[in-house]
Amino acid sequence: MMTLFRPLRAGDLQLDNRIVMAALTRARAGRTHIPNDLMAEYYSQRASAGLLITEATMIARDQCAFTGEGGLFDAACVAGWRKVTDAVHARGGRIIVQLWHGGRAAHSALNDGVQPVSSTDRAIRGGTIRTPEGPKPYEVPRRLQIEELPGIIEQFRAAAKRAKEAGFDGAQIHGAHGYLLDQFLRDSVNDRTDEYGGPLPNRARLLLEAVDAASEAFGPGRVSVRISPLVGINDIEDSNPEELVKYVATELNRRKVSFLELRHVDHRAPAEQALARSARQHFKGALFVNGAYDFETARLALENGSADAVVFGKPFVSNPDLVERFSSGTELNALDTSTLYTPGAEGYTDYPCLKPEREPQRA
Repeated sequence: MMTLFRPLRAGDLQLDNRIVMAALTRARAGRTHIPNDLMAEYYSQRASAGLLITEATMIARDQCAFTGEGGLFDAACVAGWRKVTDAVHARGGRIIVQLWHGGRAAHSALNDGVQPVSSTDRAIRGGTIRTPEGPKPYEVPRRLQIEELPGIIEQFRAAAKRAKEAGFDGAQIHGAHGYLLDQFLRDSVNDRTDEYGGPLPNRARLLLEAVDAASEAFGPGRVSVRISPLVGINDIEDSNPEELVKYVATELNRRKVSFLELRHVDHRAPAEQALARSARQHFKGALFVNGAYDFETARLALENGSADAVVFGKPFVSNPDLVERFSSGTELNALDTSTLYTPGAEGYTDYPCLKPEREPQRA
């Protein structure tokens, strides 16, 4: 059997194949951030993936950075996500939640006037954020005081507990893409002089504390982390990404987390390949890679041992049955980018499958 379709044990998670659906913000939860029946249909359609990772999910009510993402900050959110996890499990799938805090990528227009917070008091340069009032430039964030940071970790801890109550199989900590934990992790944004700034062990402290908090709910074998050392989304970079990967991978290895997801700009770039080799060297658990892979490059990555699973984003948007299409060599559906963030079923749950009514893939 081709490696891509073989089972994988990642910590305490058992995957029936190594084709993983990425966290994909689709903005269907509306202003309430409560997951709904449409979202349950969307995720359950894709249950043949070895693992589903949800859209980035808010740990606090006042840190929205993208209109319509799901939340995990109250009982109503738990009930909404329970619909999703029940639907996925009914089709034999496995699903984990990606927990995030938007940090300075949030906006007061999305959060009832609450100013965004960050490791710094410098705004994201360039670009705009979608708000109910139209596109707006990013705001100057409020620098978090050191006495506030335990409260941030408590939000991650509480969200992880709610995730378990909602029936998720585990959690992923979003330490990538220039959101709050990444704003502490990478040195182009973190300009602090306290024990959460300066040397890399200090800058990584908040990320690792969030991992430990989520592990209290699920156990480390069901917790994973996403990092993106070379991805410049939200005006961020690091002066030594190789050292960043080495340190984070070593610390996560010591904690025995389920898997490390390395998010690439493009996995074919030599600098990205060097980071993947470093992650492989210093993290002995399951390594998931993500970034412009197709069937053939994913197959090669797994068969040459450079990764254990491949995470796909856009192909899963337009191909609910991506696993089956890969298995049969069937052409993929084209992606309609105009409907990525629009309300309703169009471009969300209406992409055709090879079999209109798919049977559950696993017991």
